[in-house]
Amino acid sequence: MDQNIRDKAEKLFRAKFEQLTESQKHVAQHITERTTISTNLVQGFSEKLTLGQSMADKVATFGGSWTFISIFMCVMLIWIFLNSFILIKLNSSFDPYPYILLNLVLSMLAAIQAPIILMSQNRQAYKDRLSAEHDYEVNLKAELEITGLHEKVDLLREQQWGELIAIQQEQLKLLSQLVEDLSKKQAC
Repeated sequence: MDQNIRDKAEKLFRAKFEQLTESQKHVAQHITERTTISTNLVQGFSEKLTLGQSMADKVATFGGSWTFISIFMCVMLIWIFLNSFILIKLNSSFDPYPYILLNLVLSMLAAIQAPIILMSQNRQAYKDRLSAEHDYEVNLKAELEITGLHEKVDLLREQQWGELIAIQQEQLKLLSQLVEDLSKKQAC
């Protein structure tokens, strides 16, 4: 890494470069190079999804929607209605009252849907971790930049106070000289 970045990082964090975290080194690099650190992580992450990951996200999104719940309830009611009232009267029910086949289908649906939703949640948790790390870096850079600006403002204020005192001393000197000249004129 560039020596300038190492020096800047040690100055900013008041620690040896080797002791800094990767985030701190990354922030120091951006501050030294005067580049932005903000990026859209979600867009980059979404572009890298495989077909399976994309399908898992769609299944999880659909499985947690009111549309899915409504369709699911309609299918269950139709299943129960067909097997309890219509097909029993025709004496050809394919899943009579305890609805064992319905239980099997629901168990299989849950067994398939649960790991798919977990995959999607794990990926979302990973995106959240990346986003939190990125937010930390952005906040750290902002904090360091603000601290740097405070130091510059303090330095300017000290310089202005020094200049103001010098101007005041010059004014006092000129006033003393005027008073002295005025007293000489009155004496004459």
